Amino acid sequence: MAVVGLCFLMMVMTCCKAVPTESLPEETIAKAQDYLSSFYSDVGVSAPGSVSRSSLDSFEDSLKKMQEFFGIEVTGQLDYKTLDVMSQRRCGVSDVARYGYFDGQPKWDKTEITYRVTDYTPDMSQNEVDSALAKALRLYSDVTPLQFRQIHSGTADITVMFKAKSHGDFFPFDGPNGTLAHAFSPGEGHGGDTHFDQDETWTLTFSGTNLFLVAAHEFGHALGLAHSQVQSALMFPTYQYVNTEGYVLPEDDKQGIQALYGTSTQPTVNPNQSPQPAPSSSPEPVPDRCSTDLVLDAATTIYNTLYFFKDNYYWRRRSFWDGIRTRKIQSLWPGIKKVDAAYELNGRQSSVTVFEGKMYWKIRRYSVQPGYPKPLRNLGLPSYVRKVDAAVHLTSTGKTLLFVNDAYWSYNERRDRMDRGYPKYIYRDFAVSRVDAAFEYRGYLYLSSGSMQTEYDYRRGRVTHSFFNNQWMNCN
Repeated sequence: MAVVGLCFLMMVMTCCKAVPTESLPEETIAKAQDYLSSFYSDVGVSAPGSVSRSSLDSFEDSLKKMQEFFGIEVTGQLDYKTLDVMSQRRCGVSDVARYGYFDGQPKWDKTEITYRVTDYTPDMSQNEVDSALAKALRLYSDVTPLQFRQIHSGTADITVMFKAKSHGDFFPFDGPNGTLAHAFSPGEGHGGDTHFDQDETWTLTFSGTNLFLVAAHEFGHALGLAHSQVQSALMFPTYQYVNTEGYVLPEDDKQGIQALYGTSTQPTVNPNQSPQPAPSSSPEPVPDRCSTDLVLDAATTIYNTLYFFKDNYYWRRRSFWDGIRTRKIQSLWPGIKKVDAAYELNGRQSSVTVFEGKMYWKIRRYSVQPGYPKPLRNLGLPSYVRKVDAAVHLTSTGKTLLFVNDAYWSYNERRDRMDRGYPKYIYRDFAVSRVDAAFEYRGYLYLSSGSMQTEYDYRRGRVTHSFFNNQWMNCN
């Protein structure tokens, strides 16, 4: 929508307070949906329209979550204040988090953290950029035991870059005056990396976008802080200029960072003394998630979180900002040592179906349901099938695809039986010879075959992208 059109709509809504969402222009609803999908995706966002009442309810639930976060009257309807907040410049990291920290409260396990600028902005001199970044990091080193050291070659803990549009992390920037920057939470690979949108005009004053203020906010994410609901906090998600002369970390942010790392007067812990897992409890080697030869056993979404399985381990990725964590499968589902395939079924009775060998389990709220495991033949698979290689539930069709060797079956969840006309050859429909892991994410179907993964547009029946499996793993 043009700026004039948006301003007109805002004036109308100021007079009328709120307009039922379904009566608004489609373009306005689409912009609101994009906002909610980007920053409130953990609560699920569906486009409201004439499709169904449930899609409108999903939109309203997400909108209420956003309104509650910003202290707006919670109505579930688009009004002037809500649209005004959505139009403000802001950080690109999601607002959905617990206790002001990223899921699992990730933090650096050392007190000296290195950073490196690989791509500078032409808006300022390199010395000005370096000075602004150092000043931003000093806000945190002044109140915690953390120390920061800039390096100019090699691999740093935090990589800083100025890039426009798509820049290799699945989260492209959107041009001027939208998303200003984003950063990943602490962890290996991309953990801590901080990216600034080069389409903004970066300055050290009130004009343009103040680099010191934005960098201080993003470095908060890089150290483990999520967004705050306190409007005066540095970690509030929307950009607001304040006088930077003598600026110190606001109290809300200070309490948050000190809860993670302690105060500057407390003795620090030697990172070399961090407890290590006993060799006897983990005799098998931990898979290398960053290897270009990584072959996945299975993958699925569970409550909007991606899970990737390999041998006796799994990696969990809640969002692109969270670090990757390696865990034993038995810590998630006791009794299941290895996962051959898995898929999530959403709805009133949300569940995850997990396959291992000739058996499968149904799990709800992380608990195995009574009567499981059951043999594969209960699903209607022939007796010669000894294991399922991959499985995925397609929300658009309500069908579950089960991949075995070079063929696949379609299972009708509503009728609880296999569809007729199967099995079919995988290659004829998906342009790969076999599938090791499969999952649906943000409207696309992802099929893993060997070390490579194919992004597939199921509605259009075509491959849109191919890449290594490890590109999901926050690897440099």
